[in-house]
Amino acid sequence: MMSDQHADVRTSPPMIEAKGLSKYYGPFIAVDDISFAIPDGQVVAFLGPNGAGKTTMMRMLTGYLAPSNGEGFIAGHDVRRDRIAASRRLGYLPENGPMYPEMTPLDLLSFFGEAREMEPALLKTRIDAVVDLCALGLVTEKPIGKLSKGYRQRVGMAQALLHDPDVLIMDEPTAGLDPNQIRQFRDNIQRLGRTKTVLISTHILHEADAIADRVLLVNNGRLVFDGAVNELKENGSLEQSFYRLTSGGAPPQDVEDGGPSGEMAKES
Repeated sequence: MMSDQHADVRTSPPMIEAKGLSKYYGPFIAVDDISFAIPDGQVVAFLGPNGAGKTTMMRMLTGYLAPSNGEGFIAGHDVRRDRIAASRRLGYLPENGPMYPEMTPLDLLSFFGEAREMEPALLKTRIDAVVDLCALGLVTEKPIGKLSKGYRQRVGMAQALLHDPDVLIMDEPTAGLDPNQIRQFRDNIQRLGRTKTVLISTHILHEADAIADRVLLVNNGRLVFDGAVNELKENGSLEQSFYRLTSGGAPPQDVEDGGPSGEMAKES
């Protein structure tokens, strides 16, 4: 699936880079010494069973969670030491992104655009563009709290794309979407992947097969595979190799993705 322009990744500067990222919660290791580099213009699926550490890893890469060890970079900017510069190049969609339920999608996009100090004319142009891209035209004036989960997810994606970032990091972006919305999302990602670097976490294998150039597979906080989608397939399917590399997909006992259960999980 990788196009010719992506063929020689060695000549492309990394747009997303992890160097030995680790996260510990006492004796529990949520992420264990993960390193990888994603070049400009590549769409990468971040796979793993629930509890594998995907959300924790994404939070460290985006600067929302401090690592115990290692470094994360967005477009060459250290996300801990130069977070503002990194955020200008990054669009981030958490799995359950913060929303203001009393705001309309139009209010929310205007608020985030002003917070990013976007010029009014540019902000209007970009709001129009993301409303169209995310198919929000019918709900721009409705309170977000009254929207379906699928529409709220679209609002979150519109917010992530508002400033036209070079890098997109999205955590379970199709959660709550119906089959038609998922198909539209895939089309959008394939189009965005022509000009942006995209990292998408999911545990749905056919999504990775449909949209990604490359797969990063984690299990129990460790990176167990990094390569092209076709290299992960066995007998034409991702399921058998996923099951084998994740030991059947069973997470550690009493662990949720992002950290241990209870209060520590909320903090992760």
